[in-house]
Amino acid sequence: MDLKIKDVAELLNVSETTIRRWLGEGKIPAYRINGQYRFSRGEIENWVMSHKLTHQPITTFEADPDEVLPGKKGSKQFSLYRAIHKGGVITKAVGNTKEAVIRNATAEIAKRLHLDADVIADLLMDRENMQPTALNRGVGIPHTRDFLLNAHQDIVTVVFPQHPIEYGALDGKPVHTLFFLFASEDKRHLHLLAKIAHLCSQPETITFLQSRPSKEALLEHIKNWETPLN
Repeated sequence: MDLKIKDVAELLNVSETTIRRWLGEGKIPAYRINGQYRFSRGEIENWVMSHKLTHQPITTFEADPDEVLPGKKGSKQFSLYRAIHKGGVITKAVGNTKEAVIRNATAEIAKRLHLDADVIADLLMDRENMQPTALNRGVGIPHTRDFLLNAHQDIVTVVFPQHPIEYGALDGKPVHTLFFLFASEDKRHLHLLAKIAHLCSQPETITFLQSRPSKEALLEHIKNWETPLN
């Protein structure tokens, strides 16, 4: 899927001026078709994930304060809150390895979504084997590029492994929180991926997640965090 400058700006909640500046500075991957910049969905996804070590939100990565846009109403308003409200929270997911936790959690998620657990787990593990989805600081975002929900609503299920697990993170830290991401459209997938990365760049959020909050407490935290963005 090709994205235009306006698409990437909207997904990352910055102005088109910011995107053009990043392009001029060689900070974001793109290519040209007939003199127009285009962006690959896969490359932008990898770019979002590659900034997981920064302490700044991805949406304000080297952006001037006046280049960060107020959130737009519509499908992206409180999108993470709504996705987690739908997907729920799984506490103490069993398993001593990444694959065991992913497969056990997927079995429970698949029941809720009426999906084939083995197929979804295989797709998630294919993505992990290609490149671990850890954001560092103990957070991972299991997701796949090869599956979209046949629905109008995205789903994020937050999973707390029974014990922190080795995940192949660049900082070497085990993972204590997983955001299983299932989107209904490519753009919504990228939007939520960037939003989760933004959320988990906040030290207070990491501390909060380590407390294994209930669904109600987590939703309250997400709502308070998303409100200024909307």
